[in-house]
Amino acid sequence: MKALLDYVSTVVDMRQEKKVLHKMMDIIMLVFFAMLANADDWVEMEVFGKEHEKFLRNYLELPNGIPSHDTIQRVFAMVPSEFLENFQKQWNEMLNSDEGNKIKRLLAIDGKTQRGNGSKNQKANHIVSAVDEKGFCLGQKRVEEKTNEIKAIPELLDCLNIKGTIITTDAMGTQTAIVKKIRQKRADYVLALKANQGNLLEDVRLYFSEDEFLKKCAYKKTVEKARGKTEKREYWQTDDISWLSQKKGWAGLKTVILTRNTVTGKEGETSTEERYFISSLPAGIEEAARAVRGHWMVESCHWHLDVTFREDGNHTIEKQAAYNLNIMRKLSLNILKLIEVGSKSLSLKKKRYAIGTNPEKHLEQIINL
Repeated sequence: MKALLDYVSTVVDMRQEKKVLHKMMDIIMLVFFAMLANADDWVEMEVFGKEHEKFLRNYLELPNGIPSHDTIQRVFAMVPSEFLENFQKQWNEMLNSDEGNKIKRLLAIDGKTQRGNGSKNQKANHIVSAVDEKGFCLGQKRVEEKTNEIKAIPELLDCLNIKGTIITTDAMGTQTAIVKKIRQKRADYVLALKANQGNLLEDVRLYFSEDEFLKKCAYKKTVEKARGKTEKREYWQTDDISWLSQKKGWAGLKTVILTRNTVTGKEGETSTEERYFISSLPAGIEEAARAVRGHWMVESCHWHLDVTFREDGNHTIEKQAAYNLNIMRKLSLNILKLIEVGSKSLSLKKKRYAIGTNPEKHLEQIINL
């Protein structure tokens, strides 16, 4: 938190100095503190600031008091998104400064639409994020719609140090250019196959449909029980891909993977889903299964944006302001994952609620960590 305060103090404010009543640094940190303390919209942020102005003056200048909610939104929309993204990059480097870990880090990439940003006159922001297996968002790029993920993913990869990681994406990211970028940056990949790679998907599906080939694959099975249901997850992986005519088009391709999830309900009813993947990982079923399973962390991050921070309920139409809020939510999410609030473990949503009941106490503790 002290690092964040120091960094935000360097923001360059392009407004005319003589007309400035509220410092841009103050507004950035007011939004951040209020967001941690359970404020979700601009009015709530103004209310938080006015209720806790004396405490906030310990860290912010506030030369003309707490700005109105309209001013908070207007100025926050002027903050360069690159400035906030750069802090995420520094955060990434700080989190991953320990080079002693021999297990390859997972980095899941996927997109989410800010539904509250859309209207009949404009498409909502679609934001492609990179999330590690601990649930920390390490970076994102904004695009106008989901189909533009293909362009955004290489740009996002260029902003991150991914050397030695395993990159996972959904089928939208399964593109030869993206694979080439991943390999150029000395990372591995596990990428989902769906209809957008029709011939490749069909070839892999046909291979795994043959029992004689399936029996030769490396295999792993896990069984989990929760809420009256039993979920069996099975994984098959093979480096026997000499038959794959398209393999030369996919840089570093070494293995293909099949997963089969079978869910059995309370009454014995079952449902089965099969998924297929291409990968640059060598044969090693444990790591392959970890990568496939680990992709859910980016979905968990998106779930927290909606449930913990109520992102889809925020109807900020100005696109820059909405995108900046998304970055701040992810920074707040990172902080909440690192801290404990109260005497027992709380969900992230309840941590925000607890901070909001006594911001002076909890924010002071967070700042001094």
